[in-house]
Amino acid sequence: MAAFTRELGVDLGTLNTQIAEGNQILIQEPTIVAILVEELKIVEYGSTALGMLGRVPEAIEVIRPMRNSVIAEYEITEKLLRVLMRKVTGPALIFRPKIMITVPYGITSVERRAVHEAGLGAGSRDVTLIQQPLAAALGVDLPINTPTGNMIICLGGGTTQVAVIALNGLVSAETTTTAGLKFDEAIMTYVRKKYGLIIGQPTAEQLKLQIGAVTPQDEQKSMEIQGQDQVTGLPRPATITTDEIVEALEVPMQEIVLTARHVLEKTPPELISDIIDRGAAICGGTSLLRGVDKFLTRALGIPAYLVDNPLTCTVEGAVRSLSMLDVLARNLPPI
Repeated sequence: MAAFTRELGVDLGTLNTQIAEGNQILIQEPTIVAILVEELKIVEYGSTALGMLGRVPEAIEVIRPMRNSVIAEYEITEKLLRVLMRKVTGPALIFRPKIMITVPYGITSVERRAVHEAGLGAGSRDVTLIQQPLAAALGVDLPINTPTGNMIICLGGGTTQVAVIALNGLVSAETTTTAGLKFDEAIMTYVRKKYGLIIGQPTAEQLKLQIGAVTPQDEQKSMEIQGQDQVTGLPRPATITTDEIVEALEVPMQEIVLTARHVLEKTPPELISDIIDRGAAICGGTSLLRGVDKFLTRALGIPAYLVDNPLTCTVEGAVRSLSMLDVLARNLPPI
C-alpha cells in the first residue's frame, strides 16, 4: 500500500489553505467556513463562505477556524481539512495520503498536537510538521543546506515570521501577530478616526488590495467606499487615497521591522555578513503590497527582495521537504 501513497503538502494559514502535490497546487481556498450554528454542520467553505461574511442570518455563522496561524476552532478546522482532502483524494480514500503541514515558528506543543491530530482526523496516513519559514525557504530554492546565512521574511495573514536559516535549520527566528489582518484593522481604525466612518474587514481588505502601499507612490490611486457614520448610524461615502493607506500602515510596518531587527540581533556575525551579501527574501500574501521591499531595505539596511512565487512557496516547500526527511528530521518541530 505504501507504494501507492500520495505525498501532499498542506499550508494551513489564517486566511488561505493550500494543498500541493509535486509541482502542482491542487487546492487554494480561503480558510473560512459557513456553519449551521445548532448542528455545527458546514454549509459552505472557501471562496463561497468568504462572500457570505457579514451577510448571513442568525442560524448561520461564518467562522475563520484559524487564528494567528494556529487552530482556534479544532472541530471546524478538522472538518474543513477533511472536505479539502476528499476533494483532492476522492471520497473513497483507499490509499491514505502522507502529508506535511506547515506551522508557525514558536507555537506550543499543544498547538502542534492540535494540527497533527486534525491532519490525522482529516484522513491522512502520516502527518509531519514543518516550520513555515523553513518550508518557504525550500520553496524559493534558498541554499539552506550550506553553512551560509539565509534570511527569509514571511508576511502572512495572521503572522509575520522572520528567520535566519543555515544547515537546514533555524539559527534565529521570531514570530509576530502583526500581519495582513492587523493591516486591515489599522485601515479600519484610520478611516474611523479621520472620517468618522465604520467599515468592515472586507472593505478594509479591498482598500489594501486595490490602492494599498507602504511607501509613497508616484501613481496615486483612490477608491470610494461606503461606511456607517459612527454618529448617525446612516450610510455615508468617502474617498480614500493611496497616501492615506501608507499613513495607516506605518505603525504595523514598524512593528514588523522591529521583529526583523530582533532576529538580526540574535544572529551570529558570520551569518550577518552572508545576509548583507545575499539580502532577505520576502514572501507571503502581504508581501505583494506595493513598496514592501523598499520599506524593509531602507529600515533594515540590507537588501530585501520579493521572491518569484510569494503566494505558493510555503506549500511548495512543504511538498519538497517530504523527500528530504532524513536530512531535515532533526530540525523539524516535535509533536
